[in-house]
Amino acid sequence: MPYEQITQEDAKKMMDSEKDFIILDVRTPEEFASGHIKDAVNIPNETIFDKEPTELTDKSQLILLYCRSGRRSKEAAKKLAKIGYTNIKEFGGIIDWKWDIIQ
Repeated sequence: MPYEQITQEDAKKMMDSEKDFIILDVRTPEEFASGHIKDAVNIPNETIFDKEPTELTDKSQLILLYCRSGRRSKEAAKKLAKIGYTNIKEFGGIIDWKWDIIQ
């Protein structure tokens, strides 16, 4: 499998314990502005094509990926894996996130 599906609990544990990772929000800029996970980077799924996004320079870096409900994050995870990213963990949608969200 090109990426790993993880639980939100596992994603939160990684955020609390890992170093040098990216939290990637693939919703639209408007959705991102309405509330997102602290330190998340916004790269809308619709903007990910066949070349690496400039914000993601290390293809082996841990990427924790989410969207609103989980559909777009799965699409984005597949696209990033196809470009060559190797450490993608997809954890679904922010609508199920039990922890703090910032605006």
